[in-house]
Amino acid sequence: MKVLLPKEFLTRPIAHRALHDASDGRPENSRAAVNAALKHGYGIEIDVQLTSDAQAAVFHDHALERLTGREGLVRERSMPELASIALKGSNETIPDLAEVLGMVAGRVPLLIEIKDPDGTFGPDVGSLEGTVARTLAGYGGPAAVMSFNPHCVATMQALAPGVPRGLVTCAFRETEWSMPRARRAELAGIPDYERVGASFISHDVRDLECARVLELGQRGASIICWTVRSAEEERWARAFAANVTFEGYLPDHAE
Repeated sequence: MKVLLPKEFLTRPIAHRALHDASDGRPENSRAAVNAALKHGYGIEIDVQLTSDAQAAVFHDHALERLTGREGLVRERSMPELASIALKGSNETIPDLAEVLGMVAGRVPLLIEIKDPDGTFGPDVGSLEGTVARTLAGYGGPAAVMSFNPHCVATMQALAPGVPRGLVTCAFRETEWSMPRARRAELAGIPDYERVGASFISHDVRDLECARVLELGQRGASIICWTVRSAEEERWARAFAANVTFEGYLPDHAE
């Protein structure tokens, strides 16, 4: 069953990894970044990764190093361990999904990207999706889930059929993705949209004129794009997309 995105996802610009600014002590996916987005009334996009104790950490990278300076992978640490690790340039530590849901409390739309467990986009999924589904159960605000991995989205269709689902999509350029060429070409064609019951895509802004994206839009899919980094780029993107996921500037929007 396809579940449509609530209108709030298409009317409020969505802050990419929340409204982050590392120079101002607001690392990506941090509590401070979430609070800043709430203050401005923006929608919020966050990433979740599976921990060693089957929790959903709000964190983008598989590895800890870029954002914390620590070695190792998120999935090798428990949530209590991660909650004690400082994010670079701030007093912030890593939150979990339940805490972020409590902070947002339905005030703005929350878009949750489920990260692929190993970067292969294969069928070995389920643990993180189960945690996300359980954590979202009973949440009263506008929330939606998405992933680059169609298997993740199909699993969410089974576990949380009432939650809107989408695919994160792009051209899967060889210089940016290490997977085999045939798999990249397959994913670039967005073949799984109907199969996983998606109602939207979040597509790379550099590739919005792609024929498949235009086709999906004509057939009623909601089109969001990532990542827009200026008002000028936003004006161009809105010719193709209903809404933008942004960072690095403050888009205009009606409260």
